[in-house]
Amino acid sequence: MRVYHFSEQPYHGAWEADAPSLRVTLPNKHCDPKVAADLINWRLDEWQLCDELGLNIACNEHHSSATCLSASVNMPIAMMAGRTQRARIMASGYAIAQRPDPIRLAEEIAYIDVATRGRLDVGFVKGAPYEISPTNANPVKITERFWDANDLILKALTHQDGPFSWESEWYHFRQVNIWPRPYQQPRPSVFVTGGSPGTAKSSGANGHGFINILSGWNARTLFDMHRLASLEAGHGVTPWSKFVYTALMGVGETREEGHRRLMDIAGYFRTTSKVGEAFMNPPGYMDVAGNVRWLKANQTRGRAGNHFQAAKRDGEKLAIGSGVGTGLGVSAQDMADAAIAFCGTPDDVYEQMTEFISHAGGVGNFVIMAQGGEMPHHEACANLELFSKEVLPRLEEFDQSQIHADTEERVLSQRDEG
Repeated sequence: MRVYHFSEQPYHGAWEADAPSLRVTLPNKHCDPKVAADLINWRLDEWQLCDELGLNIACNEHHSSATCLSASVNMPIAMMAGRTQRARIMASGYAIAQRPDPIRLAEEIAYIDVATRGRLDVGFVKGAPYEISPTNANPVKITERFWDANDLILKALTHQDGPFSWESEWYHFRQVNIWPRPYQQPRPSVFVTGGSPGTAKSSGANGHGFINILSGWNARTLFDMHRLASLEAGHGVTPWSKFVYTALMGVGETREEGHRRLMDIAGYFRTTSKVGEAFMNPPGYMDVAGNVRWLKANQTRGRAGNHFQAAKRDGEKLAIGSGVGTGLGVSAQDMADAAIAFCGTPDDVYEQMTEFISHAGGVGNFVIMAQGGEMPHHEACANLELFSKEVLPRLEEFDQSQIHADTEERVLSQRDEG
């Protein structure tokens, strides 16, 4: 069991600015560089604390956004390579289909893996639709471009017999021959981040791990899709070590303290989806099935009053307010009941996480958002310290072998039944 701490590194001072979107169009005049310096360094200090506490580190990137100050995931993880000694470092969001130069990314991945002596985990992501415009990417056939970039990067990381060339619809390279080559052989583990059936299936078919974010109890369905696709592609039933689940986490000495911390972090929901509707679904970004699901759910995010959708175990739907200046409309316990958060006392959090593991059929990695919204630095540190002291040791001892055996039997049965 590995647990990674994640923060999207928000600049919360700009949240009340009079703008229709916190992504793409919010003028950077609302950013005070002195405030940004404090925020960035607090997040780096929290990740460094993880190394001391026995936790791991997860970073991502977004662009033209007040919700995330990291314009390149490699910037914070390169800094953490020198600040840490034992924590694994996960780059959970390389938007490879939006990058014009996959070879440079392969070089950077290898460099960081060598610098950390093999502590890097690699995550690829198609990228958020609202980043198509600021990165000047083409949304049409973005999935096909993603997998072409995946194949090129993996060949660059593993090829050792001198230069090779690459000619495809998307990329044209001569003399590909990266230096250094990765520390981990043949390469670091690769995960794909996503929440759609298509991503679950394609990552399983390609033998990659799968990072799911905030799907709640529905994660089991997506994990099963991954398992079946992996099995049908000849990789066997996906082991739990290849599954990552991301959720918010607030733990306290009392249940009330844990819930209060979670509600601070849950400011993420009030802001992350405050996106101008023009940027939410550029033509060609989603396939037909994805667009049908989107329209059926009436899921137009971005304006105050719209919401993030989740469901409890009993099927009750939650509408979590996403507009700046609005309330969430749900309690901390509601979010825990929907498995998009783990919160309360250390006992509460342990029970919630192990219940989720059992339901999902085995989970080898959690990414916990232990800082978010307007949570101050000292509260984030206290959150991490209590979790590492009271919850992490028990999670590391939790035996998933029977869960995995039962899951494998269930998936084989599903395959046989067609």
